[in-house]
Amino acid sequence: MRAQPKASHFIDGEYVEDAAGSVIESIYPATGEVIARLHAATPAIVEKAIAAAKRAQPEWAAMSPTARGRILKRAAEIMRERNRELSELETLDTGKPIQETIVADPTSGADSFEFFGGVAAAALNGDYIPLGGDFAYTKRVPLGVCVGIGAWNYPQQIACWKGAPALAAGNAMVFKPSENTPLGALKIAEILHGAGLPKGLYNVIQGDRSTGPLLVNHPDVAKVSLTGSVPTGRKIYEAAAAGLRHVTMELGGKSPLIVFDDADLESAIGGAMLGNFYSTGQVCSNGTRVFVQRKVKDAFLARLKERTEAIVIGDPMDEATQLGPMVSKGQRDKVFSYIEKGKAEGARLVTGGGIPNAVNTEGTYIQPTVFADVTDEMTIAREEIFGPVMCVLDFDDEAEVVARANATEFGLSAGVFTADITRAHRVVDQLEAGTLWINTYNLCPVEIPFGGSKQSGFGRENSVAALNHYTELKTVYVGMGKVEAPY
Repeated sequence: MRAQPKASHFIDGEYVEDAAGSVIESIYPATGEVIARLHAATPAIVEKAIAAAKRAQPEWAAMSPTARGRILKRAAEIMRERNRELSELETLDTGKPIQETIVADPTSGADSFEFFGGVAAAALNGDYIPLGGDFAYTKRVPLGVCVGIGAWNYPQQIACWKGAPALAAGNAMVFKPSENTPLGALKIAEILHGAGLPKGLYNVIQGDRSTGPLLVNHPDVAKVSLTGSVPTGRKIYEAAAAGLRHVTMELGGKSPLIVFDDADLESAIGGAMLGNFYSTGQVCSNGTRVFVQRKVKDAFLARLKERTEAIVIGDPMDEATQLGPMVSKGQRDKVFSYIEKGKAEGARLVTGGGIPNAVNTEGTYIQPTVFADVTDEMTIAREEIFGPVMCVLDFDDEAEVVARANATEFGLSAGVFTADITRAHRVVDQLEAGTLWINTYNLCPVEIPFGGSKQSGFGRENSVAALNHYTELKTVYVGMGKVEAPY
């Protein structure tokens, strides 16, 4: 087993095992090989992790934001020093090509630690409010023990995106990665404590569907941050509501990407490909409904087909590989079922739709797939596929495409390609989404807020805005004179 960790969990600054937990097999998607065996957290492990976090958090919160930030910035330095090692682990964990992970996964996690380590001292200030002779002031205080529940598409990045603002604000965290990708978060915990983080402040426990409720319903948990599907989000939100816990949700999407006839066609095609095929299409913000103005539809599809069929599919550890396998056989089977629905409902298959040649037959590979002549009512245009399947839809005018783009329960992301910058701003102002791009797609630097609207969730990750979701406002009124009372 190529990636067996020291133990399944990282609690109170050290690796911890409990063989009584059910077995979780970590499978390398490119070969079907079992690369590690871990155990899901038992109730005793959950209690141990939350108790460690609860014990350690008050002293951490009492430190200055500058001191906390110094540790986070050191963690960022270590991650960058170990980028190759972490990227290879991420490729083993997810099946994503090393070409991607080496520039987009540990590096974005390091960016998060560096950013929040740097802004904590300035961003956690309160306000002074003059009231005549009296005055008041506000301060931002940490929530306490926070739970992070991760998804399997960006396991190291998500572990950092949740951990960095939580720790910068003075909280402790218990993080549960997806059972499909259990390995990366353990290394993040190890690096944080190697950078000087006190014991108990960042704990990682493995688990499955039965583990989440143990965390979310625990009376010592103050906040839950989930990255996952809409159905999972509803369940977590319902459970958290019972304890009136703070919640942020980064859920799924069926995002529109609109290409007007004056757009730079090569850039628009590149944006559409990045917004559908990067990470084998397993990105929540993907622009999977590509609306192309009718005048340029044929040229768009012809060039898209040519570029898509040139994508290099193969061994994820080969730096020439551009597209790797899907994370699991179950996920690939789900995507294939959507491809069959697309065909059955009358969409035109432009390219892809099958298993690529010259790959390991035990791997969970799938061809990048493009459908044209897709209509709004088709299943592939309404439901999140979470795989490398692009749906191209026609449109005639601006008002029409805006109405159709908004006709979805989701509201995570959207994009517009046009040479008319006035139209670009006019359209994005009307699109119902939390994160939008003009003449690019899926860029998410840590400096900008990321999150959705409608059924795609609420709250924001990244940027200074994230700190508001890991703190609460405390108001203090200061009386400067004698108290007068009518009795």
